[in-house]
Amino acid sequence: MKKILLAYSGGLDTSCILTWLKEKYQVPVVAYCANVGQEEDFEQVHAKALKTGAEKCIIDDLKAEFVKDFIFPSIQANAVYETVYLMGTSLARPCIAKGMVETALREGCDFIAHGATGKGNDQVRFELAVKSLAPQLGVIAPWREWQYQSRTDLFDYAEAHGIPLPVTKDKPYSMDANLMHISYEGGILEDPWQEAPEDIYLWTKNPEQAPDKPQFVEIEFEAGVPVAIDGEKLSAVELLEKANEIAAAHGVGRIDLVENRYIGIKSRGVYETPGVTILMQAHQAVESLTLDKEVAHLKQSLVGKIAELTYNGYWFAPEAQLLHNFVKESQGTVSGTAKIKLYKGNSMVVARKSDCSLYSEKMTSFENMSSFNPADSGGFINISGLRLSTWSQKHASIKKSLHPTA
Repeated sequence: MKKILLAYSGGLDTSCILTWLKEKYQVPVVAYCANVGQEEDFEQVHAKALKTGAEKCIIDDLKAEFVKDFIFPSIQANAVYETVYLMGTSLARPCIAKGMVETALREGCDFIAHGATGKGNDQVRFELAVKSLAPQLGVIAPWREWQYQSRTDLFDYAEAHGIPLPVTKDKPYSMDANLMHISYEGGILEDPWQEAPEDIYLWTKNPEQAPDKPQFVEIEFEAGVPVAIDGEKLSAVELLEKANEIAAAHGVGRIDLVENRYIGIKSRGVYETPGVTILMQAHQAVESLTLDKEVAHLKQSLVGKIAELTYNGYWFAPEAQLLHNFVKESQGTVSGTAKIKLYKGNSMVVARKSDCSLYSEKMTSFENMSSFNPADSGGFINISGLRLSTWSQKHASIKKSLHPTA
């Protein structure tokens, strides 16, 4: 072992891990902090890492890559895990892991370390990404190696080593924040019957205190990618930031769920995902106008698999890349604008338009029959129902032969 690159945030776990790695392995440690849009004093993180013993601290700005290469493709796929979770953490992990691998190779590190617990999904996500991108790198997972069993143990370790921490034993929420969402777990949230306290939410307005007047927002897409809000063209990062600001002000994007972790444990998580909530709604609305029926249905049948692969850490797996390519190919005509109404925690599509629309008001209208002959429906129904009639007749004759007195 020559050098270790540590995924570092300056929080409880990685602050303790940095000191522990230095003590145990006696090799240089490079602290790697990915900027994926979390509100962080990166100068303070940098200083703390060096003070704690890191040879170097690298702050890597991945915001644009995170949005363009991970969040937007997930919106194009309409990927939602277990019908609710928009996967803000799941999408950030492969982005961060890619940055870690590239930095580790550049800095001459032969091992990567992370602070994911032995019970969670992130250990799988980080390590599967490393195996996919640079299998020659070793991985150190302290939560699977050291004697500490809980975050309470780490508080004691930190106090013994003089490591300052941003949380207390009375409020030990574990948070993960990025440009897409904030997640909360731990503490009283581990009781699924306990409502999350209002003061836990750092981003979204309490829906009860949100504006009494609804707001309408128009979101424009080109080839399935959001490009403008209310007619203003924006960069990927700027667009998501604006969507977050608009939706959060109306209390949109709060989710409280119990999800199935990949390793088989159920976990309760509370999430705030304001911007992507309305972006995905708008995308689905534009797709409803522009996708061919069979393409739309085929794509929908794959959404669950895409979400599952993303959630479980297989973003760089060949089957995931195949599905990503399919989604991208399907988006060529998904261009148009959707209007979203936001009001006290709710968001709803109220209008949509597209130059690529397959919707025909003339054909759909009950007032105009010139472009569609209703009589044709009779033959369509007869052909569609042929197998059903055959099955029913055969089933009836079989049933009668088996039960002649019935």
